Amino acid sequence: MNSASPTPGPTPFSRFRAELNDAVSVRSVLLVVSVLALQLGFILSYVGAFHSPTPHRISVAVVAPGAQRFADMLNALPGDPLHARVAKDESQARRLILHRSVDSAIVIAPRGTTDRLLLASAGGPAVSETASRIAARVEAVQHRRLTVQDIRPPSPKDGRSLSSFYLALGWVVGGYLAAALLGMSAGARPATFNRTLIRMGVLTAYSILSGLGGAIIVDPALGALPGHFFALWWIGALVVLAAGASTALFQILLGPMGIGLTILLFVVLGNPSAGGPYPAALLPPFWRAIGPWFPPGAATTAIRNTVYFAGNATTVPLLLLGAYAIGGVVLSLLASAIGLRRRGATRTGPPDDPAKGES
Repeated sequence: MNSASPTPGPTPFSRFRAELNDAVSVRSVLLVVSVLALQLGFILSYVGAFHSPTPHRISVAVVAPGAQRFADMLNALPGDPLHARVAKDESQARRLILHRSVDSAIVIAPRGTTDRLLLASAGGPAVSETASRIAARVEAVQHRRLTVQDIRPPSPKDGRSLSSFYLALGWVVGGYLAAALLGMSAGARPATFNRTLIRMGVLTAYSILSGLGGAIIVDPALGALPGHFFALWWIGALVVLAAGASTALFQILLGPMGIGLTILLFVVLGNPSAGGPYPAALLPPFWRAIGPWFPPGAATTAIRNTVYFAGNATTVPLLLLGAYAIGGVVLSLLASAIGLRRRGATRTGPPDDPAKGES
């Protein structure tokens, strides 16, 4: 009687294919593709924003006899590099600059051939330098001489007025990283309303400490942005809470993918459009349009204008940051409560055992 032939074992190829199918799931493929998309988006956004800075409607006040004619000439320049308006005298032109209504001013001498360009490089040296070059070209055509007067330069320890941008960037990054880590340690979607409430409380405390730490670094420690310690502290707390609460909301709604959405909005899109290395007037239209609506841009403007321009033109950025912060907290709590009710309505078994942790 013949014995049964032994069943052949799996081949090395079949074992490898089985391990490959087990290791590379549809979920992991989607995550890798998402990371690739974010990476390419990062490159596209930063290079797209910075590769060819072109002036667009840089605001300038004109003080001159027959100022309207000169302003019309500036507004007619090809490509709309300048947006000129008339100021009745030099005092008004200076106020417009310091109130952030215009970026610069041209004061035409009623007698002689030497004019002055007034600017505030603390508001962004790149815009000031570009305005100087454009005005110099105009003056060359008019056969006049132009001198530049910087009426509000940055602090000696604030190179190219970039400390405001990097401070805002650090606060935003800290806010969304703190929220992301809290989500990873306790589950991206909190199982209960109380846990969401606790997470918001932790984020609020972290925001206050983070704002304090940033203010210490840029004021007494480094002297980059001196003289506004308490204002910077609470601006920083607001910035961090805005980034953190928004990230928590995205996590509650989307799970781990919420972190990706945060990076897309705040890092990929928000940072290059924030007005740091190149203010809005030098950015392409897309980045120029979106910059003021994200926390990095609003924070940079609020910090810079608080430190250098007596808090002028900070109302809108601060309101926007407040909307992100308060809206993130309230909507996170609301989304958690709604999700809890839905789970309660669909639950068929006994209530959750708290010992089992988060769902």
